[in-house]
Amino acid sequence: MANYKGDLIKQSEKYDIISAQHGGYYRHKFIDHAYLYNLHFPPEEMFTHLKAQIHNLVLNYPVGQDELAILVGDVINQQAERIVVGNGAAELIKIVSGHVAQKLIVPVPSFNEYVNAAPEDHVIEFPLDFPSFDLDVKKFADEAIKQNADVAVVVTPNNPTSMLVPKADLIWLAEKLEPHNCILIIDESFLDFAEDPEGTTLENELDNYPNMVIFKSMSKAYGICGLRIGYMLSANKAFNDKVRAGIHIWNINGFAEEFLRILPKYLPAFKESCKQVRTDRDILYEKLCELDGLVVYKPDANYIFCRLPKAAQSASNVKKRLFMEYNIYIKDCAGKSQPDADRYIRIASRTKFENSRLVDALKSVISHK
Repeated sequence: MANYKGDLIKQSEKYDIISAQHGGYYRHKFIDHAYLYNLHFPPEEMFTHLKAQIHNLVLNYPVGQDELAILVGDVINQQAERIVVGNGAAELIKIVSGHVAQKLIVPVPSFNEYVNAAPEDHVIEFPLDFPSFDLDVKKFADEAIKQNADVAVVVTPNNPTSMLVPKADLIWLAEKLEPHNCILIIDESFLDFAEDPEGTTLENELDNYPNMVIFKSMSKAYGICGLRIGYMLSANKAFNDKVRAGIHIWNINGFAEEFLRILPKYLPAFKESCKQVRTDRDILYEKLCELDGLVVYKPDANYIFCRLPKAAQSASNVKKRLFMEYNIYIKDCAGKSQPDADRYIRIASRTKFENSRLVDALKSVISHK
């Protein structure tokens, strides 16, 4: 395994740059086990198509929201009027957390943007059960009602824990919150990597639950982080209209539009790619479970949540040593709202070979203080 101890000054400078950024990692030539995306999609044929269309895509305006909703609807087999397309799910989160919700409640730890995008006095952080990190939906519903929340958020599989919330629990939660005029946002951005995504998604339950809203980041599941596509799906017209009002006329670029146009042809390849992600992830999970003292949470997404052994250094130190010594970058959870945050790390699954290298490097780092 390559070791980078001989060039520590340069590697240290690179670490500082990367730690301050939220992307552009490919420019720095390291193994990224931090960001969470599908390495097995899109196929090369899709890139060839986009290259052939580059002049049209660069020189012309893209379509607007109505046409984009039709394109996404063709992919997910849903009515266009129920869809709002965002420049990544992050745009939709910013609109809902920052402008639509008057009082938002979200279980933590979770994806930080839901809290970060909300005014400080408009958000409630509800702690997951510790140390299992399970969501007690009854306690969550009681707190949402007590706090008079008008928007509740559940990310499933959750980030960073990679754990699903059972479908039956989410249906119960929607029913419980509906009489209290509370919208339930279910963020299914990583659901395609679960064992039975078609049987687990709530996208087909919307007619029965008017307060249920689905968020989905396509960037992660389809491996297109640079194209920035996300969508919101709901049968609640009034809520949809509020979110649409916050989106500008050309929020999606031509490359993302063209990707959506050709995507239906490649859906079988997409499903196969998700199977490969699950296979690689499961092997990584088994290998991580072999490391002494490491507590490894069984994953439902394409990343794995771990608690470091008692004798190991802090998560932030482990993260830095992996980068400095092995050119591998992971996510520490020090910035998450949870107990003992600096004892937890999140590892994105990559290829089988890269995952194996990661396990060997992590074993070395956590076994040497």
